[in-house]
Amino acid sequence: MKTFLSVHQDDILGQITMFDRMIFRGHLLSFFPKDAFLRFLLSQKVLLKNFGWYVQAMTKILKGHIQQIAQKAGREVIYLNSAMTKARGKSKEDLAREIARRDGISEGLICVFSTVENCMSFEVRGNRQTQKLEVVRAARKCLHYYFYLIDREFGFMHIRLQSWFPFQIQLYINGREWLARQMDQKGISYQRYDNTFLEVQRMAEVQKLCQRFVSRKWVRVLDAFARQVNPFLPLLRKARFGSYWWVLDQAEIATDVMFRERRTLTSLLPEILKYAVTMFSSDDVLRFLGKKLHGNFKGQVTTDMKRRPEGYRVKHRVKGNSIKVYDKWSVLRIETTITQPREFKVLRVIRRPRRKPIRQWRPMGKGVANMGGYFQVGSQANSRYLEALAQVQQRGKAVKELDGLCQPVTKDGKCYAKLQPLSRTEREVFRE
Repeated sequence: MKTFLSVHQDDILGQITMFDRMIFRGHLLSFFPKDAFLRFLLSQKVLLKNFGWYVQAMTKILKGHIQQIAQKAGREVIYLNSAMTKARGKSKEDLAREIARRDGISEGLICVFSTVENCMSFEVRGNRQTQKLEVVRAARKCLHYYFYLIDREFGFMHIRLQSWFPFQIQLYINGREWLARQMDQKGISYQRYDNTFLEVQRMAEVQKLCQRFVSRKWVRVLDAFARQVNPFLPLLRKARFGSYWWVLDQAEIATDVMFRERRTLTSLLPEILKYAVTMFSSDDVLRFLGKKLHGNFKGQVTTDMKRRPEGYRVKHRVKGNSIKVYDKWSVLRIETTITQPREFKVLRVIRRPRRKPIRQWRPMGKGVANMGGYFQVGSQANSRYLEALAQVQQRGKAVKELDGLCQPVTKDGKCYAKLQPLSRTEREVFRE
């Protein structure tokens, strides 16, 4: 059976599969049940009529804590007027990278951005029926803090913290930032372009590192980051409201096929994109993502091609999840993005009281305990997609050879006429 790697083995250095961009979210689940926040206020001896004063005081404490973090690192807290992703014509990430370059920061806190954004929080309202005050969850706007830093292990990353209860937290990590630092420690040489590796030595060892990333003790890692920015976690634990429950809200699992030369990939890419747009049916896209089309399927499968500053990409979407193909210099990347993990099933051990455990296929949840499931689903989807591209022929080579035959040639001082494949005489020669 022909595979993509076997078809193009002379032009390919190898491939690696690794997490790319990842978004973790932390939720204080103990606040979610009805009247839970009321019980917390009572545990702090706060009356509902003093709710406004209390939450403002807590936000002030949080603000002071963040100012101390910035001052200790010799960095600044910068307020952004716009709550949009693009601020001052640049994204927050671009601004942070610009500051890091300007100030020569290679490790530690870069800066803290603060901006007003939408959130879910609590408020106290009067109930007309009971004639009493009550705590309700409500959509609000409040200040959010973005900590941009270069971590010793995870590299460039950021932490987003909501300044009001229930202090929702988000962490952005890039798996390839982590991988680069691991390779540096082990003396593995590589060539890097942005968050892509163009060439990697000791490929098998590097792929084992990628597997090790999956099995990190993620709850411990994420809790450590949360403790740095949220000073109220000890208070919440003392009040028996626990700590954050961590979920993987979005994950990109990318398979990078490293070509020896960019021009080889460039000549092949138009055919790959054309094939992906015109030849892959809805059945194919579902199969790539480990699903089958059936009568109970309720959803939409879409495919589109988009031009980006770096080049073109083809993307297929199914119920919030997607798989796409694009190039990054001399790398062909197949990337699966998972935002709705329950669309996939994983094999679980179900424990039953006084009975033997059984193994069942269950929908995959967002909890970080499913990191291995995310990686397995994404890796398998990328592999199926890549193998389907083995059918793509590099037409550029044939065209180049035919073009050479259609040019006059001089050899040993003698001129030979060019091939004219459309002429009647030469068509008769080929027919014979």
